[in-house]
Amino acid sequence: TAEYRALDAAHHIHPFSDMGALNRAGSRVIVKADGVYLWDSDGNKVIDGMAGLWCVNVGYGRKELADAAYRQLQELPFYNTFFKTTHPPVIELSAMLAEVTPAGFNHFFYCNSGSEGNDTVLRLVHQYWRVQGKPQKKFVISRKNGYHGSTIAGGTLGGMGYMHEQMPSKVEHIVHIDQPYFFGEAQAGEMPEAFGLARAQQLEAKILELGAENVAAFIGEPFQGAGGVIFPPSTYWPEIQRICRKYDILLVADEVIGGFGRTGEWFAHQHFGFEPDLITMAKGLTSGYVPMGAVGIHERIARPIIDNGEFNHGLTYSGHPVAAAVAVANLKLLRDEGIVERVKHD
Repeated sequence: TAEYRALDAAHHIHPFSDMGALNRAGSRVIVKADGVYLWDSDGNKVIDGMAGLWCVNVGYGRKELADAAYRQLQELPFYNTFFKTTHPPVIELSAMLAEVTPAGFNHFFYCNSGSEGNDTVLRLVHQYWRVQGKPQKKFVISRKNGYHGSTIAGGTLGGMGYMHEQMPSKVEHIVHIDQPYFFGEAQAGEMPEAFGLARAQQLEAKILELGAENVAAFIGEPFQGAGGVIFPPSTYWPEIQRICRKYDILLVADEVIGGFGRTGEWFAHQHFGFEPDLITMAKGLTSGYVPMGAVGIHERIARPIIDNGEFNHGLTYSGHPVAAAVAVANLKLLRDEGIVERVKHD
């Protein structure tokens, strides 16, 4: 343990960490996992209550996922999906995602993380409005204390002030409204239903301030994860959807944490009763066994993009065959073992 900690302190910069304090205290070295348990290098066994980082949806030690990765590594460890090529794992994954996502989601773009997924959402949103002949629709509205990743674009979309302080370079045309945090921000005597409506109606006020002809999309987590696991009042999301439809603004659900069964539905927006135009997903897509992210694109958004020339965006590992094979095996476990239904009813 001491050697691990010394090497870690000497060479490893951790995410979201005060490295001076961490190196003085020493990192906990995790060496093994099985089911819901972790073991550290000192032999301590602990429950992983956070499922990795909200991602190990099927639990640790699932041989099916390891076997899927091994088989794919032997057969086709990598090839890209540029240059008019594809491969069986990403084809099968896309077909499976079309089955488990809500009706109308038939097209998927792949990346490596939720952060990259939200970057991709911005590219898709702007391309959609460009081919629709409305390139002036540039503003994307998000929420204070929301979290959408840690790239420059994702960090700008998120409303985390402490992140913005270290990001003098931000993406243009992103603005924020207040979060629907009833327990922390409601006035004395205010009821949840009224609070939810009031916070949702801030979206309409911001749209009118910017001009509806200039607003491209609204993005939000169905429930806020990193912001404090904040569930909005029941009135919030239906009103957000009504406003987006009224002003012809795309509605994006960031399902990076909420997706793949965490709320007892395949996707958390189904729990809250709204219908997005785009869905960002990652984490539970592979149960964290390998990195992968994706964006689900509703047919009404995908079709104009598909029919109007090249979409100039992509990543070396978009649709990586090993990640796709693991994702397929993971979705089969979630489906065949009834895990989503068990979350809902058990």
